[in-house]
Amino acid sequence: MYDCDVLVLGSGPGGQKAAIATAKLGKRAAMVERRDMIGGVCINTGTIPSKTLREAVLYLTGLSQREMYGQSYRVKEDITITDLLSRAQHVIGREVDVIRSQLTRNRVTMHPGMGSFADEHTVEVLDGTGRETRVTAEKIVIATGTLPARPASIDFDGRTIIDSDGILQLERVPQTMIVVGAGVIGIEYASMFAALGCKVTVVESRERMLDFCDVEVVEALKYHLRDLAVTFRFRETVAAVERHANGAIAILESGKKIPAEVVMYSAGRQGLTEPLRLANAGLSADRRGRITVDEYFRTEVPHIYAVGDVIGFPALAATAMEQGRLTAHHACGEPVHALSSLQPIGIYTVPEISFIGKTEDELTEARIPYEVGVSRYRELARGQIIGDSYGVLKLLVSSADRSLLGVHVFGTGATELVHIGQAVMGCGGTVDYLVDAVFNYPTLAESYKVAALDAMNKIRQIDHMG
Repeated sequence: MYDCDVLVLGSGPGGQKAAIATAKLGKRAAMVERRDMIGGVCINTGTIPSKTLREAVLYLTGLSQREMYGQSYRVKEDITITDLLSRAQHVIGREVDVIRSQLTRNRVTMHPGMGSFADEHTVEVLDGTGRETRVTAEKIVIATGTLPARPASIDFDGRTIIDSDGILQLERVPQTMIVVGAGVIGIEYASMFAALGCKVTVVESRERMLDFCDVEVVEALKYHLRDLAVTFRFRETVAAVERHANGAIAILESGKKIPAEVVMYSAGRQGLTEPLRLANAGLSADRRGRITVDEYFRTEVPHIYAVGDVIGFPALAATAMEQGRLTAHHACGEPVHALSSLQPIGIYTVPEISFIGKTEDELTEARIPYEVGVSRYRELARGQIIGDSYGVLKLLVSSADRSLLGVHVFGTGATELVHIGQAVMGCGGTVDYLVDAVFNYPTLAESYKVAALDAMNKIRQIDHMG
């Protein structure tokens, strides 16, 4: 009756995993994606290019080696935008090949082009040459992702006034830059360009940045960014941007004027749902283009699902992958676990941040008694070897049953290190496991043992006095 069992719109992390899981379950899977966007925003303009750019910045600036070889140490003196983007293009090309191969190997039928709903079981695909095909499916998964949100009052030109996607089109590394918005993307790019020697000013209307992170960790990051000559303007809003021959001037509502070669807006993301003609399928999106789903990722039309950034928070590639897999299982009538509430968050600033579980503020508000165990990289042999004297790992331990309530890491390898804590928490382990475990020496993983002993000593002290 239908051309396929499950049709996926979009080939980002959520779409890929939904299509491949469908095929693995023996069902007919098909996918709609533009020819130049295989891998979605994640591979082409978002996660992969930005993280590769960060790696290139860290290597070429020699930033992580300066504790050893002095503040003037650099691998390359004059770093060009070509140096940075050539590495990104290489990685993007490889990743696109891997994804194409996986989809082909799993016999996922590809429909190149832009899809939109004709009705709740039919998608029209425009292939860019004027040719239109219709694909029918029993179940449909929307995984179209997001675009950078652009304030209507700002005249973006792709050169002086850009959004986060425009970073990849820059002709040279600017000497001065204004980043409007201190969200994850804004702060990641601000820290990268600051590491390159660019004078960055961050303008944020809220009182603080990354308010879902541990307060101490954010303070440590701010300290490091100020050290890299980043200026913060909190509780400030950009009223207008004037373009000039050699850059732009941002005029703040408070009357301040800030000149810069480049102004980058990082004003959140907008769901890519407008071209989908959702109304034809009985669907709607909110003003930011996001679609509401239930715990099985079903929309208000039960046989149409949505996954990834298009459904909003947490808008992470890692979470989208799991959402896609679980959706395929539900759509194919397979038994499925609910999405785990334990999701690690990774922020690829310079230095990086990662955490899982609760923050101190959340535990205090919920009146859950806890103890803190801290390990500083400078006290670890591996920290000295790699020249990271600022890194820190913090464990939040329940005073009642010694379970791990949260793990917060700041410094080299934070996004890798957090998974040890995630495994202990996921298996219902306690801090005792970390106290008794033997870790390779010298490693950063040892920080778990040091922090666990610190927490246990505090708990023991209270027990003895009690």
